Amino acid sequence: MGRHKYFEVKDGRAEPTRDYCPKCGEGIFLAEHKDRHSCGKCGYTEFKKSKG
Repeated sequence: MGRHKYFEVKDGRAEPTRDYCPKCGEGIFLAEHKDRHSCGKCGYTEFKKSKG
């Protein structure tokens, strides 16, 4: 997947559609999995909240 799919144009500006890794900073996106978001560079993981 190209990086252009991680952005959306709003009001003439490119806005990211995914979250950045809080450890690595801007430019490194979190991968989206079924039950978590994870960083492929440093291994940071956030688990999604379960629905009920």
